[in-house]
Amino acid sequence: MKKTLLATAIAGAAALAATSASAATVYNQDGTKLDIYGNVQLAYSYVDKLGGDPDSDLGDNGSTFGAKGEHKINDDIVGYFKAEWEYDADEAKGSGGLDTGDQAYVGAKGSFGDARIGSWDPLIDDWIQDPITNNEFFDLSDSGTALAAGDDDSTLREGDKLQYMSPTMGGLQFAVGANFNGEGSYTDNDDDTVDGTVVGERDATDSGNISGSDQTSFFAGAKYTVGGFSVAAVYDNLDQYEGNSVDGDDVGDQYGLTAQYTVDALRVAVKAERFAGEEDDTDVDFYALGARYGYGMGDVYGAYQYVDAEDQSNYATKYGDDSFNEFNLGVTYNISSAMYTYVEYRQLDRAGDAGDGAAVGIYYGF
Repeated sequence: MKKTLLATAIAGAAALAATSASAATVYNQDGTKLDIYGNVQLAYSYVDKLGGDPDSDLGDNGSTFGAKGEHKINDDIVGYFKAEWEYDADEAKGSGGLDTGDQAYVGAKGSFGDARIGSWDPLIDDWIQDPITNNEFFDLSDSGTALAAGDDDSTLREGDKLQYMSPTMGGLQFAVGANFNGEGSYTDNDDDTVDGTVVGERDATDSGNISGSDQTSFFAGAKYTVGGFSVAAVYDNLDQYEGNSVDGDDVGDQYGLTAQYTVDALRVAVKAERFAGEEDDTDVDFYALGARYGYGMGDVYGAYQYVDAEDQSNYATKYGDDSFNEFNLGVTYNISSAMYTYVEYRQLDRAGDAGDGAAVGIYYGF
């Protein structure tokens, strides 16, 4: 799970990810720099389930190991890369080591802006959703949740991307990009291979680009910042999902608008977000208010969200209603500059209290 910045970041410190705040430089010479970093995250959680006993678990909460580097191409342009992997800190002996990729990309930045290719969080996550809830264990739902309710592969939202982000000009910044899911991007689920070569036909049991045609989504966003106030808008047409259904139908679009204001150690944000389904009466809207305050030894934070799902949406069908009142609360406590603990609570207003829960955890970054 992505981590928020602590109180120092809210107070206006450099916007560095918490996972890399303690990065160790292993090489820095002649314009080339290489850092390694990581974290260990463990949490005890208690989460209600619909029609069953609650889940209680002491488990990993997204422990990662990463490397990042950069080198000077010329006086204006710097090339860079970043790669992260996840591992299970709670069952290290029984896990596969660094068994899951988190993000990986390569790019170049300078006075022209920033261009990259690879895998990372969607722009709508970073600019629209994270200012409301980018918490340690429990987040509220969003338009990505509505997309997942239709059983679409959410991993497609993060991989195979190209993006250009402009420099900030008079407080204005914009980003444009594409998510490319090519004709060969599928997993054959049948035993129709010979020496590792696929010999069978694609069918409805295979995952990935089943339609057999290249599908490219388009996303774009703009952000304006003046003093402690900023407003951002993002659109994603989700066209990469067209190739991931047997009939190649559109699944819909994502829209989002978020405004936030930071004063001293307090940040307040509001959000309006929509998953616009392709069929009639399938839209899902999210309206949220969130706040985070750095009290000196950590953060205290919370958010409220109203979800309005139209009757024919997969969201309403899956969760058994067409409107929900969600909220969460949390507090962190800094043990040291590299280590903190937290407690969080979430309520989703689902049937049978499904998804409601509490968690206590610890984070150590290196």
